[in-house]
Amino acid sequence: MKRNLLKFCALLLFVLGVNGLQAQEAIIASGGNATGSGGSVSYSVGQVCYKTITGDNGSVNQGVQQPYEISVVSGIAQAKHINIKCIAYPNPTTDKLTLSVDDFELANLSYKLYDMSGRLLQTKKINSNKTSINMSKLLHASYFVKVLKENTEVKTFKIIKN
Repeated sequence: MKRNLLKFCALLLFVLGVNGLQAQEAIIASGGNATGSGGSVSYSVGQVCYKTITGDNGSVNQGVQQPYEISVVSGIAQAKHINIKCIAYPNPTTDKLTLSVDDFELANLSYKLYDMSGRLLQTKKINSNKTSINMSKLLHASYFVKVLKENTEVKTFKIIKN
């Protein structure tokens, strides 16, 4: 009797445990495992499909190594309803960012790209909803992209180029 009860409990735990399992899935061309004295890592090459999960605090792309980290540093209180995003597109990319402006008047809107020491690297007027920022000649470092409307800062993004 005890043996049957033990088997039933083990089977129940197994069924409940399997139900909660989740894993990443991808279509890849190649991959493998690399080991060394510091540890091991698994890698994939040629990933053509991935899933983006978004939530209230941000989003994550499963299985894709991001060449940029982008975060909003500041913005004026009046601009909370303005939809301005800085995205790496196409992803992955190492040379170009896209500044996306939705539901906001583009007149007198511009951006300025600064390095961490405050030196101005680029400035450009924003004429369309999607503006490309070329970062191909910049070193792997941290940068700031300030979006301005008539010299008033609307939003600032911190970009970490990996």
